Amino acid sequence: MIDQSQFTRRTVAFYTLGCKLNFSETSTIARHLQEEGFVRVNFNDGADIYVINTCSVTETAEKKCRYTINKAYESIRRHLLW
Repeated sequence: MIDQSQFTRRTVAFYTLGCKLNFSETSTIARHLQEEGFVRVNFNDGADIYVINTCSVTETAEKKCRYTINKAYESIRRHLLW
């Protein structure tokens, strides 16, 4: 259980690549975090926490995963500079 007193409107963004199992896992993680008081936001809007759920079975999936991680990193940098 997370001590909510540490958080004030903490946000979380999700990005899922892969099979139906990955989407199911992301849904479960999102539900648990929202129950703990996290607010789900759009991946491109900036978040306190980014959850990227993927597998890299193929080279294409690996490339998409790396692209998504870089996108999240750039979003974090933009928000930290302001």
